[in-house]
Amino acid sequence: VIAGFLYAILILAVFHPVVDLIDNFNLTYKYAPLIIIMERVEEQLAGLRIARRSVPSEEPSYLLDIHTSTAAQPGSSRFVAVSCSNESLRLYDRETLRFLREYRAQPGLLSGVRFAHTCDSLVFSACSQGSVRCWDVRSASQEPVQVFTGYPSNVFISFDLSCSDLVVCAGTEKAEKDTFLVFWDARGVTDCAGATKEPLGVYSESHNDDITKICFHPTEPNLVVSGSTDGLVNVFDINKDNEDDALISTCNSDSSVSSLGWAGEGYRQVYCTTHDEGFCWWDTAQLDTEDPITLLHVLDVRESVCAENHGLHYLVGGLYHEKAGKLFLVGGTSTGNIHLMSCSTDGLSLVGTLSGGHSATVRSFCWSPTEEALLTGGEDAQLLLWKPGAVERSLTKKASLKISSSVQKRVRVHNTSLKSRKK
Repeated sequence: VIAGFLYAILILAVFHPVVDLIDNFNLTYKYAPLIIIMERVEEQLAGLRIARRSVPSEEPSYLLDIHTSTAAQPGSSRFVAVSCSNESLRLYDRETLRFLREYRAQPGLLSGVRFAHTCDSLVFSACSQGSVRCWDVRSASQEPVQVFTGYPSNVFISFDLSCSDLVVCAGTEKAEKDTFLVFWDARGVTDCAGATKEPLGVYSESHNDDITKICFHPTEPNLVVSGSTDGLVNVFDINKDNEDDALISTCNSDSSVSSLGWAGEGYRQVYCTTHDEGFCWWDTAQLDTEDPITLLHVLDVRESVCAENHGLHYLVGGLYHEKAGKLFLVGGTSTGNIHLMSCSTDGLSLVGTLSGGHSATVRSFCWSPTEEALLTGGEDAQLLLWKPGAVERSLTKKASLKISSSVQKRVRVHNTSLKSRKK
């Protein structure tokens, strides 16, 4: 018996490394397709080149936010909407970047732009005079088809539309001691042209400073995340009866939130960038476990990412590449170079640099997963379309535009010095 036992131990000692090798091979084989996809995606991002360049408008202005419509049917036209620092909303053809029309009937500065998900002709934008407006791009009329009005003291600086197009939510600046998330019922927009809608209700207890960003979940219309200059990133389930029950989680970025979004499998992760160029990434799926929800916290991305000799001056935001299951950050330099960075729990790494396009700070971008294309806009008033391996067809030359904006206090000014705001 003893001899048999010793023999068994000897056999295990000899073959255990072989078993480990087989297990490792099977594990590598299992994840090999995903690794190949990730490498391919990073190569495509690094290989983005200018495919189109819009013709600068007669009145140059900062391009603050960009969004594209979804095609109603294969082969139909798509649109690009851009909110500008001169209080206008511009509409372009998605494929050619040809300027189509401009909406200027807004009483105040614009905050963001969003197309409806289920109707490619409706575009929304919030304004500082306490309303969210909706236009039908099929009409040449300057009048909105719907106006969602807030309360008298509301100054909206952020907003979003749920993935079902049923709910609009806008965030306010702090007025005295109050800060609000305001909600409206967005149903029946095209049936009530020119009509106004009053709020369904508000959340007023979860933030104590300006609400700078709002982002609904990509597939679950009841989930929304908000970020504020108070440093908090809050996730809500708006199907709950009251604000206390609706607040699912609160994450602290330790700084003023400049952008945020959803990521990960099932979009259960939340990330944000801050106004002092920090980055935070959390996994809300870990809320009911003993595992920490923080995946990564970088106080200053400019110091952690070596962007060759070009440097990194600021962050614009993040994009989640669903096919690769990978989160990327977009940043850049004051001279117009765009840096693309890959995120992992081990840190950030530079994927590639897009140069030769913009001549000033890039303030906005929009990623198209179906075409694997990137739209960017900046302080040089240029709207650019980037595609993998593209060759620019536009005859418009890059211009170095120095724009004197009347809203510099309201648009984001990037800080190039290390300065952390602790809240």
